[in-house]
Amino acid sequence: MTTALDRLPASVHDTVDVEPSALRRLTARLGFGDLLALLVLALVLLSVLAPGLLAPYDPLAPDDANPLAAPSAAHWFGTDYLGRDVLSRIVHGTGRTLLGSAVAVLIGLGVGTVLGLIAASFGGIVDALISRIVDVLLSIPGLLLAMVVIVALGFGTLNAAVAVGISSIAAFTRIMRSEVLTVKDLPFVEASHHLGGSRLHVLIRHVLPNSYSAVLSLTALQFGLAIIWISGLSFLGYGAPPPEPEWGLLVSEGRQYVVSSPWLVIVPGLVIGVTVLAISRLSQLSRGRTAA
Repeated sequence: MTTALDRLPASVHDTVDVEPSALRRLTARLGFGDLLALLVLALVLLSVLAPGLLAPYDPLAPDDANPLAAPSAAHWFGTDYLGRDVLSRIVHGTGRTLLGSAVAVLIGLGVGTVLGLIAASFGGIVDALISRIVDVLLSIPGLLLAMVVIVALGFGTLNAAVAVGISSIAAFTRIMRSEVLTVKDLPFVEASHHLGGSRLHVLIRHVLPNSYSAVLSLTALQFGLAIIWISGLSFLGYGAPPPEPEWGLLVSEGRQYVVSSPWLVIVPGLVIGVTVLAISRLSQLSRGRTAA
């Protein structure tokens, strides 16, 4: 007897069989560290999009009755010297810190991609000039270069992001140049030239898409590094002014009470470290999938 299920096309059966197996393969490929990193990044993303769901208090509202209160059920991460809830300040500071890091990475990625394309495509004196500038920039510690730029631009989270972005241009330029030099001599690129494609068309249509895998991996790593640098600049007083919550500023404010109230330094420091490690783990995972 033929049932309705037996009359289904073979492609439907294949789809039903393939989808669960693909899901199982993806789950099996994710280790405990990968799942933990995804959980951390999900909490970070939730802090950016809906901080009110995680923050129980107003991050700017002082509480004179609870200054420097230890972690408790009412205040999971304790309070600062003005009685402000540390958890709420960390959650609300996530958006400011990550926005600055995203701006920094976009500046480095955008400018570095253009410079790398130009250097590898034109070659000669143009390549030599850009390469020497990149060598000089890479010889200067990134945080020091960012401090020099922010002194010229002025203090603030946005200026700190621009400074960090400028300091990361050299890394993106170098890796983009290397990838373009590898791809531009491949047979399909030469065939596109022989078929009458202009240099700009070939670069955008064929070279750029096939050069971006390594650049995207660097983007994830640079995003984690940008979080550290922006937090460092904020710690030194170059970022957002008080009382605005920012991760580096929270560590800076808590260092005066590190002996009596160590959670003011330990908790935001751990948040910075765990977030950067989660981003690094995700970068390794994406690089492994790209290589596979």
